[in-house]
Amino acid sequence: MWEEIKYWFFDLQGFGFGIWLIFAFVAGLLVDRFIRSRGAKKLRRKLDKGDKAFFKGIQYILSNEPDQAIEQFTKSVQINSDTIETYVALGNLYRSKGDIERAIRIRQGIILRPSLDKKIRFRAIFDLGLDYRKGGFLNRALSAFQEVLESDPNNIEALEQIERIYEDVYDWEKAFKTRQAISRLVKGDHRHILAHHQTELGKQQEKNGDILRAEKSYKKAISIFDKCVDVYLHLGDLYFSQKEHKKALSTWRRVIDVAPQFTFLAYQRLETAYSRMKNLKPVEDFLRESVRKNSDGFTHLALARFLFSKGEIDSALDELNQAIKLDPSFFDARKFMGEILLEEGRNEDALEAYKDLLLSTVGEPYLKFQCSNCGYRPDKLVWKCPQCLKWDSINTIEPP
Repeated sequence: MWEEIKYWFFDLQGFGFGIWLIFAFVAGLLVDRFIRSRGAKKLRRKLDKGDKAFFKGIQYILSNEPDQAIEQFTKSVQINSDTIETYVALGNLYRSKGDIERAIRIRQGIILRPSLDKKIRFRAIFDLGLDYRKGGFLNRALSAFQEVLESDPNNIEALEQIERIYEDVYDWEKAFKTRQAISRLVKGDHRHILAHHQTELGKQQEKNGDILRAEKSYKKAISIFDKCVDVYLHLGDLYFSQKEHKKALSTWRRVIDVAPQFTFLAYQRLETAYSRMKNLKPVEDFLRESVRKNSDGFTHLALARFLFSKGEIDSALDELNQAIKLDPSFFDARKFMGEILLEEGRNEDALEAYKDLLLSTVGEPYLKFQCSNCGYRPDKLVWKCPQCLKWDSINTIEPP
């Protein structure tokens, strides 16, 4: 029983676990070994052998010195090869350092031990799956996690790893089914993830030319979670590609209600739309509604571009002034203003605009993004954080 507890405590995914957990583990280990040795003298004799190296290894882990920890744990197993937790720690340390081949060999050695506790064996298989996944051996990793599920169909960790592998290989149907299984075991709202899986499936089907199935997948995503921004964007794209312009615009407009801060994602689509549409009133209505509901610099810039394309120069400049007023360092708005003034022959005004442009933060992007879960800052908006792998955790950072 104690071997199993120690195994779980030494399941290192890195060095980010709490220090209190390590101290609790060490204290428990000392107490257990004291009881089993039936006396401090016997414990001292054990420490004089392999266990001294074992505890030194723990100290090196606490001080974030993995190489020294590996050296001490290696000494420990050379003296006492029966201690499972030392091998587990070694395997996890090698994986954290990227030495996948050694980690796999250690894990396979644990699994092949005769009379190994069943739970410990399946935990070792799970860790072997993690080793394979980090090494890029996705099929082997999938087999390992599925073997764990055969023994424990409700193993949430294994299900989550399987889902991630399916996402990595773009098998969105299986990812969707796996998330459904997780949702039956874990309380909480899983709808946004299920909707993203259906949206990604729709993108894949559309790319393969299966328009009807793609539309069906997009609509299924909306029926699951009607606040998924990405699905409205791509369903609108699908309609636009089929020359159903009104349907495309009404679908893109849904973003205003669902998440006004992400309406900018529809603007580049609109620029393509009004170059092909005869009746531009729906486009203008969309942009003016966006300005009313989400008065940020990017929205004013989008409206300015549209008004300029219609020849309404003064109105376009008014919108650009609004954008710059909201964010004086908005490079794109200042640049576009200078371009308009030069084209209109207003050279002195253009010179003043470019002077202001040079004094502003040149090249600083207006739109910045950050993960609310781990703090990661991607260069562009993504729906799944590349670092912590959370869906819908990336948000815009408000300009100062």
